[in-house]
Amino acid sequence: MNVKQSKNSGCGGGSCSSGVAADSQVQNIGNTLLKIKNKLIVMSGKGGVGKSSFASNLAVALAGKGFATGLLDVDLHGPSIAGMLGLNGLLDVNENQQVVPKRVGDHLKVVSMQSLMKDPDQAVIWRGPAKTGIIRQFIADVLWEALDFLIVDSPPGTGDEPLSVAQTITGAKALIVTTPQDVALADVRKSINFCRTVNLEIVGLVENMGPFSCPCCGETVELFKSRGGQVTADTMGVTFLGTLPFDAQVVKTCDEGTPIAAGSHAGPFVDALGRVVQAIISSL
Repeated sequence: MNVKQSKNSGCGGGSCSSGVAADSQVQNIGNTLLKIKNKLIVMSGKGGVGKSSFASNLAVALAGKGFATGLLDVDLHGPSIAGMLGLNGLLDVNENQQVVPKRVGDHLKVVSMQSLMKDPDQAVIWRGPAKTGIIRQFIADVLWEALDFLIVDSPPGTGDEPLSVAQTITGAKALIVTTPQDVALADVRKSINFCRTVNLEIVGLVENMGPFSCPCCGETVELFKSRGGQVTADTMGVTFLGTLPFDAQVVKTCDEGTPIAAGSHAGPFVDALGRVVQAIISSL
């Protein structure tokens, strides 16, 4: 926004125009959030727990139920959502200078840092203020329109990105993802305490890559022990939303750009995902 100033305005160095622009962004953020019923940030203190694949499948599953759904990837240094949903090319900008999300089917809109870069292998080398700024723009300057759900995929940890989401997206609630192993659970406890420190309500905890039946012999296989998520949820006083069994098809379908929830797949993972999604909907 350009604001012309007179010499007698008492504003030096463009401070008034900067203030007006900041006020305009705050207003745009507020107007956008008023149109979104449920805002959910998917987070984990530990990397490699399948957080992005869960966020993708959750968004696809909600859209498949007819909910108007947005999926925002704020993992600025390692965005993967666009690839998991088979999205290519840059985001468009409309006549009002609003960013237009990529569409997946009739009910899902997606914005990812990956869709802002001409070179998908380009490294994003930003400090905190730049990351906070782009996250605010992802809300203020994107044409999200009315949504039943906005799913925000956050990078691992409790740093700039989840903090910026918590401070920018008022009314957001957290979905915490873990695997059953002790190392992941230790970091997940930090995520729970982060949410409590910044007053971010926790919907619940999801255990990913849980025990599964061996396709050859039918015996139960535990890659990362079992029931760690349930025990941690009970210990920390948060709702346990369920366990998603390990399934190689989840990896394969995400690599192919068609998350397992988008197809006609059946099996223990799809069944468990359906129960988790229903538990999330019921809790809201």
